[in-house]
Amino acid sequence: MKKLIAIVDDEPDILELVAINLEKANFRTAVYEDAGSFLHSLEQVIPDLLILDLMLPDADGFDICKQLKKDLQFSAIPVIMLTARGDEMDRILGLEFGADDYVVKPFSVRELIARVKAVLRRENKENEKRIITIADLLTIDLHKHETSVMGEKIDLTTSEFKILKLLALKQGWVYSRNQILDQLWGNDKIVLDRTIDVHIKNLRDKLKQAGKFIKNIRGVGYKIEA
Repeated sequence: MKKLIAIVDDEPDILELVAINLEKANFRTAVYEDAGSFLHSLEQVIPDLLILDLMLPDADGFDICKQLKKDLQFSAIPVIMLTARGDEMDRILGLEFGADDYVVKPFSVRELIARVKAVLRRENKENEKRIITIADLLTIDLHKHETSVMGEKIDLTTSEFKILKLLALKQGWVYSRNQILDQLWGNDKIVLDRTIDVHIKNLRDKLKQAGKFIKNIRGVGYKIEA
Protein backbone atom coordinates (compact mmCIF):
# COMPACT_ATOMS: atom_id res chain seq x y z
CA MET A 1 0.00 0.00 0.00
CA LYS A 2 1.19 3.54 -0.75
CA LYS A 3 2.54 5.47 2.22
CA LEU A 4 0.20 8.12 3.65
CA ILE A 5 1.73 11.57 4.12
CA ALA A 6 -0.15 14.11 6.27
CA ILE A 7 0.48 17.78 5.44
CA VAL A 8 -0.46 20.47 7.96
CA ASP A 9 -0.14 24.04 6.67
CA ASP A 10 -2.42 27.07 6.74
CA GLU A 11 -1.48 28.12 3.19
CA PRO A 12 -3.83 26.38 0.69
CA ASP A 13 -1.40 26.93 -2.20
CA ILE A 14 1.37 25.08 -0.38
CA LEU A 15 -0.98 22.27 0.64
CA GLU A 16 -2.04 21.80 -2.96
CA LEU A 17 1.51 22.05 -4.36
CA VAL A 18 2.98 19.54 -1.92
CA ALA A 19 0.04 17.12 -2.14
CA ILE A 20 -0.01 17.04 -5.95
CA ASN A 21 3.71 16.38 -6.19
CA LEU A 22 3.72 13.74 -3.47
CA GLU A 23 0.89 11.92 -5.24
CA LYS A 24 2.90 12.05 -8.47
CA ALA A 25 5.72 10.44 -6.48
CA ASN A 26 3.39 7.55 -5.59
CA PHE A 27 2.31 8.63 -2.11
CA ARG A 28 -1.16 9.12 -0.66
CA THR A 29 -1.81 12.46 1.03
CA ALA A 30 -4.13 14.00 3.61
CA VAL A 31 -4.14 17.80 3.99
CA TYR A 32 -5.10 19.93 7.01
CA GLU A 33 -5.17 23.72 7.37
CA ASP A 34 -4.92 23.69 11.17
CA ALA A 35 -3.58 21.58 14.01
CA GLY A 36 -6.99 20.76 15.45
CA SER A 37 -8.30 18.99 12.37
CA PHE A 38 -5.08 17.01 12.05
CA LEU A 39 -5.10 15.89 15.69
CA HIS A 40 -8.75 14.89 15.38
CA SER A 41 -7.93 12.81 12.29
CA LEU A 42 -5.51 10.67 14.33
CA GLU A 43 -8.54 9.01 15.92
CA GLN A 44 -9.24 7.44 12.53
CA VAL A 45 -5.91 7.04 10.74
CA ILE A 46 -2.22 7.40 11.61
CA PRO A 47 -0.05 8.72 8.75
CA ASP A 48 3.30 7.23 7.80
CA LEU A 49 4.90 10.68 7.90
CA LEU A 50 3.88 14.23 8.85
CA ILE A 51 4.92 17.44 7.08
CA LEU A 52 4.25 20.14 9.67
CA ASP A 53 4.21 23.93 9.41
CA LEU A 54 5.32 25.75 12.57
CA MET A 55 3.05 28.79 12.36
CA LEU A 56 -0.50 27.49 12.43
CA PRO A 57 -3.63 29.49 13.28
CA ASP A 58 -4.52 27.42 16.33
CA ALA A 59 -1.19 26.04 17.60
CA ASP A 60 2.57 26.21 17.42
CA GLY A 61 4.14 23.44 15.37
CA PHE A 62 6.78 22.87 18.04
CA ASP A 63 4.01 22.10 20.56
CA ILE A 64 2.33 19.68 18.16
CA CYS A 65 5.62 17.87 17.57
CA LYS A 66 6.28 17.61 21.32
CA GLN A 67 2.75 16.36 21.92
CA LEU A 68 3.10 13.61 19.32
CA LYS A 69 6.53 12.49 20.54
CA LYS A 70 5.30 12.17 24.13
CA ASP A 71 2.37 9.95 23.12
CA LEU A 72 3.36 6.29 22.73
CA GLN A 73 0.66 5.77 20.11
CA PHE A 74 1.98 8.54 17.84
CA SER A 75 5.65 8.92 18.77
CA ALA A 76 6.77 6.76 15.83
CA ILE A 77 5.34 9.17 13.22
CA PRO A 78 8.31 10.81 11.44
CA VAL A 79 8.01 14.60 11.31
CA ILE A 80 9.43 16.99 8.72
CA MET A 81 8.99 20.62 9.71
CA LEU A 82 8.23 22.94 6.79
CA THR A 83 8.40 26.59 7.78
CA ALA A 84 9.49 30.12 6.97
CA ARG A 85 11.30 30.23 10.33
CA GLY A 86 14.83 29.48 9.20
CA ASP A 87 16.85 30.74 12.17
CA GLU A 88 19.47 28.37 13.50
CA MET A 89 17.78 28.28 16.91
CA ASP A 90 14.45 27.29 15.33
CA ARG A 91 16.18 24.45 13.48
CA ILE A 92 17.86 23.29 16.67
CA LEU A 93 14.60 23.43 18.63
CA GLY A 94 12.78 21.50 15.93
CA LEU A 95 15.30 18.67 16.01
CA GLU A 96 15.42 18.68 19.82
CA PHE A 97 11.64 18.38 19.95
CA GLY A 98 11.84 15.22 17.86
CA ALA A 99 11.56 16.39 14.23
CA ASP A 100 13.36 14.14 11.75
CA ASP A 101 14.13 16.94 9.29
CA TYR A 102 13.64 20.69 8.84
CA VAL A 103 12.87 22.39 5.50
CA VAL A 104 12.77 26.19 5.17
CA LYS A 105 10.36 28.07 2.91
CA PRO A 106 10.70 28.91 0.07
CA PHE A 107 11.63 25.36 -0.78
CA SER A 108 12.24 23.04 -3.71
CA VAL A 109 9.42 20.52 -4.07
CA ARG A 110 11.84 17.99 -5.52
CA GLU A 111 14.13 18.40 -2.52
CA LEU A 112 11.19 18.03 -0.10
CA ILE A 113 10.09 14.79 -1.77
CA ALA A 114 13.69 13.51 -1.65
CA ARG A 115 13.78 14.28 2.07
CA VAL A 116 10.45 12.49 2.60
CA LYS A 117 11.83 9.40 0.90
CA ALA A 118 15.08 9.59 2.89
CA VAL A 119 13.26 9.86 6.23
CA LEU A 120 10.99 6.93 5.36
CA ARG A 121 14.01 4.82 4.34
CA ARG A 122 15.65 5.53 7.69
CA GLU A 123 12.41 4.74 9.48
CA ASN A 124 12.07 1.41 7.66
CA LYS A 125 15.59 0.45 8.71
CA GLU A 126 14.88 1.40 12.31
CA ASN A 127 11.62 -0.54 12.28
CA GLU A 128 13.45 -3.65 11.16
CA LYS A 129 15.60 -3.37 14.28
CA ARG A 130 12.58 -2.83 16.50
CA ILE A 131 10.76 -5.98 15.46
CA ILE A 132 11.90 -9.31 16.86
CA THR A 133 10.54 -12.52 15.35
CA ILE A 134 11.12 -15.90 16.97
CA ALA A 135 10.60 -19.06 14.92
CA ASP A 136 8.02 -17.32 12.68
CA LEU A 137 5.61 -17.70 15.58
CA LEU A 138 6.25 -14.93 18.09
CA THR A 139 6.58 -11.29 17.01
CA ILE A 140 7.60 -8.48 19.37
CA ASP A 141 7.33 -4.87 18.21
CA LEU A 142 9.59 -2.99 20.60
CA HIS A 143 8.52 0.47 19.49
CA LYS A 144 4.77 -0.09 19.57
CA HIS A 145 5.00 -2.30 22.68
CA GLU A 146 2.95 -4.95 20.88
CA THR A 147 3.27 -8.72 20.95
CA SER A 148 1.57 -11.21 18.65
CA VAL A 149 1.52 -14.97 18.23
CA MET A 150 0.75 -16.24 14.73
CA GLY A 151 -0.57 -12.76 13.93
CA GLU A 152 -2.90 -12.63 16.93
CA LYS A 153 -2.22 -9.68 19.23
CA ILE A 154 -1.50 -10.62 22.84
CA ASP A 155 -2.27 -8.18 25.66
CA LEU A 156 0.60 -8.04 28.14
CA THR A 157 1.07 -5.99 31.28
CA THR A 158 3.95 -3.50 31.34
CA SER A 159 6.03 -5.82 33.53
CA GLU A 160 5.34 -8.83 31.32
CA PHE A 161 6.35 -6.94 28.20
CA LYS A 162 9.54 -5.66 29.86
CA ILE A 163 10.56 -9.20 30.80
CA LEU A 164 9.77 -10.51 27.32
CA LYS A 165 11.74 -7.68 25.71
CA LEU A 166 14.73 -8.25 27.99
CA LEU A 167 14.89 -11.96 27.21
CA ALA A 168 14.19 -11.55 23.48
CA LEU A 169 16.92 -8.96 22.92
CA LYS A 170 19.50 -11.57 23.92
CA GLN A 171 18.05 -14.88 22.83
CA GLY A 172 19.76 -17.81 24.52
CA TRP A 173 21.19 -15.58 27.26
CA VAL A 174 20.21 -16.78 30.75
CA TYR A 175 19.09 -14.12 33.24
CA SER A 176 18.82 -14.84 36.94
CA ARG A 177 15.78 -13.59 38.82
CA ASN A 178 17.88 -10.90 40.49
CA GLN A 179 19.28 -9.78 37.14
CA ILE A 180 15.78 -9.45 35.75
CA LEU A 181 14.72 -7.44 38.81
CA ASP A 182 17.78 -5.18 38.49
CA GLN A 183 17.27 -4.66 34.74
CA LEU A 184 13.60 -3.79 35.05
CA TRP A 185 13.27 -2.01 38.36
CA GLY A 186 16.83 -1.10 39.42
CA ASN A 187 17.04 0.58 42.81
CA ASP A 188 13.28 1.09 42.83
CA LYS A 189 12.49 -2.60 43.09
CA ILE A 190 10.33 -3.49 46.06
CA VAL A 191 9.27 -6.92 44.82
CA LEU A 192 10.62 -10.33 45.73
CA ASP A 193 12.55 -12.42 43.23
CA ARG A 194 9.74 -14.98 43.26
CA THR A 195 7.50 -12.31 41.75
CA ILE A 196 9.44 -12.94 38.54
CA ASP A 197 8.22 -16.54 38.57
CA VAL A 198 4.62 -15.31 38.70
CA HIS A 199 5.20 -12.90 35.80
CA ILE A 200 6.89 -15.65 33.77
CA LYS A 201 4.01 -18.07 34.38
CA ASN A 202 1.44 -15.48 33.30
CA LEU A 203 3.58 -14.59 30.30
CA ARG A 204 3.83 -18.21 29.18
CA ASP A 205 0.08 -18.69 29.58
CA LYS A 206 -0.70 -15.60 27.49
CA LEU A 207 1.78 -16.53 24.75
CA LYS A 208 0.08 -19.92 24.35
CA GLN A 209 2.11 -22.11 21.95
CA ALA A 210 4.92 -19.55 21.94
CA GLY A 211 5.21 -19.81 25.71
CA LYS A 212 7.48 -22.81 25.22
CA PHE A 213 10.25 -20.47 24.04
CA ILE A 214 10.64 -19.14 27.62
CA LYS A 215 12.73 -21.76 29.37
CA ASN A 216 13.58 -22.19 33.03
CA ILE A 217 17.20 -23.11 33.68
CA ARG A 218 16.95 -24.79 37.06
CA GLY A 219 18.92 -23.01 39.75
CA VAL A 220 19.96 -20.25 37.36
CA GLY A 221 17.07 -18.30 35.81
CA TYR A 222 15.25 -17.81 32.51
CA LYS A 223 16.00 -17.44 28.82
CA ILE A 224 14.21 -17.31 25.47
CA GLU A 225 15.27 -19.77 22.84
CA ALA A 226 13.43 -21.10 19.79
